[in-house]
Amino acid sequence: MVLVVDICIALVVVTIFGLNFVAIKIALMASPPLLLTGLRFLLAAFPVLLILKPPRTSLRIVVAFGFVLGVVKFGLLFLGMALGMPAGLSSLVLQTQVFFTIGLAFLVFGERPSGLQLLSALIAGCGVGVIAAWQGQHALLGAFLLVIGAALFWGVANVIVKAAGRIDMLALMVWGSLVAAPPLLALSLVIEGPDAITTAFLRADAQTWGAVLFIAYPTTILAFALWNRLLSRYPAVTVTPFALLIPIIGLSSSRWLLAEPFEAAAAAGAALIFFGIALDVLVAWFRQRRAGGPRSTTAITAVLRDRPAP
Repeated sequence: MVLVVDICIALVVVTIFGLNFVAIKIALMASPPLLLTGLRFLLAAFPVLLILKPPRTSLRIVVAFGFVLGVVKFGLLFLGMALGMPAGLSSLVLQTQVFFTIGLAFLVFGERPSGLQLLSALIAGCGVGVIAAWQGQHALLGAFLLVIGAALFWGVANVIVKAAGRIDMLALMVWGSLVAAPPLLALSLVIEGPDAITTAFLRADAQTWGAVLFIAYPTTILAFALWNRLLSRYPAVTVTPFALLIPIIGLSSSRWLLAEPFEAAAAAGAALIFFGIALDVLVAWFRQRRAGGPRSTTAITAVLRDRPAP
């Protein structure tokens, strides 16, 4: 039985993850994307790594995870959002990483997807196509493709985590952040330039720094630690349906706090993506409930269980 306090914790966690996309958009108003990404991981690494031991895995796994997730995935996401991809829509489109993970797991580990997973991917893929056509009409197709690229490389990071086995994900996130921060800050210096960096620090106000700190600590450290706590106490199939609230909160909070428009075409594509993701997760949940106990999770619920913080 799930305790009421743990349900409240789960709701707090998904709220933080959903609001994270609004915080990113706010921070990007004053900071170039590569600089912001580098600051996120620099702050996420320090001072936590001074008290958190490295994960029990090889250095190669930590470096690969930090580079793929931090430099590539988040670099693409922040750049896409800086170029105009709405925060709410980004929170949903990024969840297509579950289908990239399924495809990569098939290629790398030979894990054959079920018919239900293929149907879920097809439905979500139709939603991606609808949004791509809509973004193309608004000259934002490039920004949309960057977020899709971020979802792809999130899938690559998930495969790296799977190859590492069952390890302390919070430790991997923190020490992976140490790997990601230096190349991101170096890329910012080379590509965005010292003038842009100086201007960003001069323009940053309390709201900007509040958003940066929210991205680094409540999202990356606190919410992720609480999520892992829930997963240690309950079956993954009990916890993972709460993750479906993340894009709902991301879409609604961006509409309310940022006044982002949400046209009919975007709403239709978003509905298809959400339905595709929800289909497998909820079917697995109902099967587990009917069986009266925990069962093995599907590929999608396993991804939602082990994935790093958004």
